Amino acid sequence: MFEGLLNRSYYGNTVLQWLTALAIVLAALLVGRALYWVTGNVVKKLTEKTKTRLDDLIVDMVEEPVVLVVTVAGAWIGISRLTLPTGVQLWLGQGMRFIVILTATWLVTRLLDALYKEYLVPLAAKTDTDLDDQLLPIVRKGGKIGIWVMGIVVALNNAGYDVGALIAGLGIGGLALAMAAKDTVSNVFGGLTIVADRPFKLNDRVKISGFDGFIREIGMRSTRLETLDGTVVTIPNAKFADSPVENVSLEPSRKVAVNLGLTYDTPPAKMQAAMDVLRGLAAQEARLEPKVSVAFNAFGESAMNILFVYFIRKDADILATQTAVNLAILERLSAAGLKFAYPTRTLYTKPA
Repeated sequence: MFEGLLNRSYYGNTVLQWLTALAIVLAALLVGRALYWVTGNVVKKLTEKTKTRLDDLIVDMVEEPVVLVVTVAGAWIGISRLTLPTGVQLWLGQGMRFIVILTATWLVTRLLDALYKEYLVPLAAKTDTDLDDQLLPIVRKGGKIGIWVMGIVVALNNAGYDVGALIAGLGIGGLALAMAAKDTVSNVFGGLTIVADRPFKLNDRVKISGFDGFIREIGMRSTRLETLDGTVVTIPNAKFADSPVENVSLEPSRKVAVNLGLTYDTPPAKMQAAMDVLRGLAAQEARLEPKVSVAFNAFGESAMNILFVYFIRKDADILATQTAVNLAILERLSAAGLKFAYPTRTLYTKPA
């Protein structure tokens, strides 16, 4: 009776054939899991004992794609034992090739990504120029996109699709696609312009379109800027190509203009003494450039104004230097008996 049940036919195959195919598929899944366990617990421990990191990277990146291929291949062996309609067999065979090729593409991109992080990034960090730091992320993303496009085209071709006709069809809609993607294309060319012209580099402080901050990442489509408030702003690269960009990091020195208002009862000699104090202060402060400008420049509503313009050296702390200079101004002018004015208004009333 049991033998008769196994020999019953369903959809062109006996129950025994269906069970055999199912057993092979389950065995393939078990083999895949076993292979994954062996790789993680045996092979990796062996590679950790070697002096090079290359074998560790290869094993780590290869294990998952290889396990997937072994599992899919085992499942295909089980299914191929069945008698199926010609169309179904053709479809399964094409699907098998499609999955294997995409898995191989996944394997290649994983390997290249691991080599990029392990070798290229540390190598670029050791160089004196920041050009390679800007180019590497673009090359990485562009390379991965190119590999995936090639892999998908090859997979579709092996799956029986007419890739030539597909490309021709894309060519027909190319104009519409170009119009839809014009912003993306302009951003990509904007990124190439940034790399070629180098208006700034990573970690430079720039001002653009009302944003002020530090460049943290330069990508193919956009650039990330960390503002002085700590927030991250993503700016399309096309904006850098068609907008003025002020690179604050390239300034030779920081210009600071201070307007000091002294009271109107200050005699001319005291005004001259105040200007001499400011010149002496600038000469004694090592964090300032030797070029300074001091002038009695205006008679204000409530004060006589002295303009003091100085330049902070590039390598000096801007805020600390300004604090030191302002404290010195307050201390020295107060010691000289000079008084700062504040807004006052005198009202004269006419007797009735």
